[in-house]
Amino acid sequence: MAKLLISTQVYENYGAHAWDGEGACPQRWKAKAGNDYVVKDFADFLRAKEAVESLRSKVEEDNDYYREHIIDWEIVEDSYLTEFEQSQLDYEGKITYAAKELAW
Repeated sequence: MAKLLISTQVYENYGAHAWDGEGACPQRWKAKAGNDYVVKDFADFLRAKEAVESLRSKVEEDNDYYREHIIDWEIVEDSYLTEFEQSQLDYEGKITYAAKELAW
C-alpha cells in the first residue's frame, strides 16, 4: 500500500491584527510553515489528481486573516515520514504531531 501526501503553504495577514473590521483590511501577508496531510491506504494511483482536487475544500482556506493553499502532492510509501515527523522521532523518540489524516 501507499499513501497520498498533500503539502500546503500557509500565509498570515499581519495587517489584520489591528484591523477594526471597517473598511478594507490592511494587506501585510507573511509566509509561514505549511502543513502535511495524508490519505492512508491509497491504492488508486490513476485517480490521485482527482483525489487531491476533491480534498482541496477540506485543506484550503482563504480569508482576510489566513490563507492555506496546496502547493504539492505525491504518492509515498506507507512507511514514509514527513520531515517534521522524522525530526520528532530523531529528537524526542516519538511522533507527537503526526501529519493530519484525510479520508477520500
